[in-house]
Amino acid sequence: MSGAKERILGAVRRSLGRAGPLPESVRAGLDRRLAAPTPNLKPALAEDPVALFVRKADAVHTRTSMVPTMAGVSEAVVRHIEDNGLGDAIVVAPGLEGVQWSNRLVVERRAAQGSDQISVTGAFAGIAETGSVMLLSGPESPTTLNFLPEDHIVVLRESRIVPHPEDAWALLREERGAMPRTVNLICGPSKTGDVELVITEGAHGPRRFHVVVVRE
Repeated sequence: MSGAKERILGAVRRSLGRAGPLPESVRAGLDRRLAAPTPNLKPALAEDPVALFVRKADAVHTRTSMVPTMAGVSEAVVRHIEDNGLGDAIVVAPGLEGVQWSNRLVVERRAAQGSDQISVTGAFAGIAETGSVMLLSGPESPTTLNFLPEDHIVVLRESRIVPHPEDAWALLREERGAMPRTVNLICGPSKTGDVELVITEGAHGPRRFHVVVVRE
């Protein structure tokens, strides 16, 4: 353990009135709870999770498009470009597969740079209750793609939309085991109301946020 980490943990222990690490019996109980966490009470959803996801996303100015298969993703991206008067260059997450991109588009697979306008990434899951998407960091999905470009387009398979946030975390534990370095929960474009309580989009991240839901 690093010296800085030990000093921080030592300060926490002193504030709690403990002289050293937890007794083994207490530690074992905590490990059991972490291995099999008890879910909180989750509200019942009155509508289909996919329909609720779209409604909640719309409420926070997320644009949603429904396409039947991955083949429709390229067309949805082109429509986004045309609707917003953007250029044809896009930066795509290296791990996003199954999309046959239009010859019109200039596609690069890499992390984002400050000059990039449009990024396209995949989502690990969508959350119906909040209209959010869960994105995981890693070589196949650099986190810079989520925040640097002004337009962020996320590809989300309909089968990955879960009812509640707790369900998304359970799915992550089940499928990945160890947590990635970063988990981003994104709900709409970047906003701020700091200046005279006027909502401004694109203040600290993407100005436009578009989720393409693939029904296959």
